[in-house]
Amino acid sequence: MQHFIDLIMRSGESGVHLALYVLLPVLVVMMALMRLLEERGVLNKVAIRIAPLLLFFGIPGLGVFAILQILLVSFAAPIATLKIMSADDRISKAGIAATLAAVFTMSQGNAAFPMAVAGLNIPILMTTSVIGGLLAAYIAYRSVLKEGQEHIAEAASYKLKSQGDQTKKASVIQLLFKGGEEGLNIAIKSIPPLILSIFMVNILREVGAINLLETVLSPALTRIGIPGVAVLPVATKYLAGGTAMMAITLELVQEGAINALELNRIAGFILNPLDPVGVALLASAGSRVGSVTKPAIKGAFLGIIFRGILHLLIFKA
Repeated sequence: MQHFIDLIMRSGESGVHLALYVLLPVLVVMMALMRLLEERGVLNKVAIRIAPLLLFFGIPGLGVFAILQILLVSFAAPIATLKIMSADDRISKAGIAATLAAVFTMSQGNAAFPMAVAGLNIPILMTTSVIGGLLAAYIAYRSVLKEGQEHIAEAASYKLKSQGDQTKKASVIQLLFKGGEEGLNIAIKSIPPLILSIFMVNILREVGAINLLETVLSPALTRIGIPGVAVLPVATKYLAGGTAMMAITLELVQEGAINALELNRIAGFILNPLDPVGVALLASAGSRVGSVTKPAIKGAFLGIIFRGILHLLIFKA
């Protein structure tokens, strides 16, 4: 019983430390900047300029917002955009599928930026995210009956412009404080799932499940220059989600079990919201979003594989 209590205490200490000393400062600053850029219309202008370039891949203009939100904020941030897209009948299901596939494939800001302190190469991560996301979007788009790109473009342009109408109503300081407060709330709310996720992983460690996976998968991983210990963050991601994976990975880096090169080699495979938690949350954004989840997952799976291969080629062992 004492050992069980010790596991709880260690998990709690790790979760609180991660939330308060890693997530909190990063999210407060990033959310403050994002809120300022969004309210001042900067993101809106960027999205409008980029939207025509992404229509080939099936991503409507609003999809650009979702991409910026996943890359710069968190895996939950695109939910608001997906809800708007789901409610607008002028945006085709194919366009929604393309956007969802891209979001599933790309790295989430709430996990990526804190891992930069451990040596994660953010510019490369962003680049492979976009490349893999566009590939995933194209695959998902082509697998769903499309309604016409001009139709999508009109709806996208309308929504983007209408969102820009609410800018310049608050001072810079107010916007920064508002964004910082949102970042604080995200960090605080992440503490319970972080502690529970780390605790679950620690239990799996204690019963030998992780060691068994490492033994089985280590030979295959070693052949491509990835240490067997990488099984732990991979298993954590698909059992408990990306935030828990980030916690375990940072812990492994601090212990010296994984170095910066190895972290960057596996980043293409593990930094994305395609896990039970992420899929359930994003698919709940609307009925039309839920109806295209399968083709979006199919596209995202191929996009993530492509991203992972790019990371293995770029960060050679």
